[in-house]
Amino acid sequence: MDMITTTDELAAACERLAGHRFITIDTEFLRETTFWPKLCVIQLASPDEAVVIDALADGMDLAPFFTLMSNVDVLKVFHAGRQDIEIIWHLAGIIPHPVFDTQVAAMVLGHGDSISYDQLVQRLTGHVLDKSLRFTDWSRRPLSVAQIAYAEADVTHLRDVFLKLEADLDKRGRADWVGEEMAVLTSPDTYRQEPARAWERLRTRARKPKDLAVLMEVAAWREREAQARDIPRSRILKDDVIGEIASQHPATVERLAQLRSIPKGFERSRSGEQIIEAVKAGLERDPRTLPRIERDRPLSNGASATVELLKVLLRMTSEQHGVAAKVLATVDDLERIASDEEPDIAALRGWRRELFGERALALKAGRLALAMQKGRVIALDRPGD
Repeated sequence: MDMITTTDELAAACERLAGHRFITIDTEFLRETTFWPKLCVIQLASPDEAVVIDALADGMDLAPFFTLMSNVDVLKVFHAGRQDIEIIWHLAGIIPHPVFDTQVAAMVLGHGDSISYDQLVQRLTGHVLDKSLRFTDWSRRPLSVAQIAYAEADVTHLRDVFLKLEADLDKRGRADWVGEEMAVLTSPDTYRQEPARAWERLRTRARKPKDLAVLMEVAAWREREAQARDIPRSRILKDDVIGEIASQHPATVERLAQLRSIPKGFERSRSGEQIIEAVKAGLERDPRTLPRIERDRPLSNGASATVELLKVLLRMTSEQHGVAAKVLATVDDLERIASDEEPDIAALRGWRRELFGERALALKAGRLALAMQKGRVIALDRPGD
């Protein structure tokens, strides 16, 4: 098939696609050498057709595509769609809505943790996808017939996967479960890359308030530089370097040069001077305005044993109800349940609480017991004292 290479062709295709209940979406992009993903190809499919769009074509205006993404009457179906949605957010400042993520739905239906697209297609449809072009350079033109066919297959098979998952969700009464999970995918907070919050990715590297203050300023500087120059963060400064700067807080370029992780001569660059200014700004911050440093608390012997029991309960619940354990609760969730009275975590809210959370609290309180029966773990309600 030929690719769409003009805005008029794109507008006509999007108008046709807008007449359907749902469409499937995928993108091909590059990000190895840039901060922002470089969109190269867009694939869209309805029950009637599939189109492949050359996002790099001369004169291409993607406005019709963004209008389609904003159409609330059309369900947008992705597989592991976070990066695809991030691209749309960055380019147009919009988030597609409503959305359906087949990877999330697959986990809710017990197909395992973070199942890949090709595995899900094979399991649900029997088709074996050719993934030999997975790491192709999608920015080079012209694209081959094989590349275009590969791109198209990603959205045509997604139609069948979606319909099977949707039917299974309706049959098992779990459509609302997926709907709750889509709230994260459709929240702007998921995609905002605010320099002032860049430190949150590195918070574990700060041990003292002064370290945290410096970490916040240097991380924000790196984020601004990476975005402005459109290059990966690590090309500006690696995480380990920021960690050492935060712990040593050098106030002069001479002190910066003495850090083991700093390349020779770096301190004499414009970046070196800016880092020193960031360090000074951090040291001048009022400690009372800093976020609280969350420290890992060692679990007591009793809590550690409780976590192990909760893991067994989680596995049992996952197998019993056909839901991926990762969707029900994380290890951190289990540790919080074991250590805190009733922590504010996802495992204790909504359908997760109904399926697992209540039983987890009952196990911790001694109102539930685990036992073996015919080689299987079962849960038994314990009578009150």
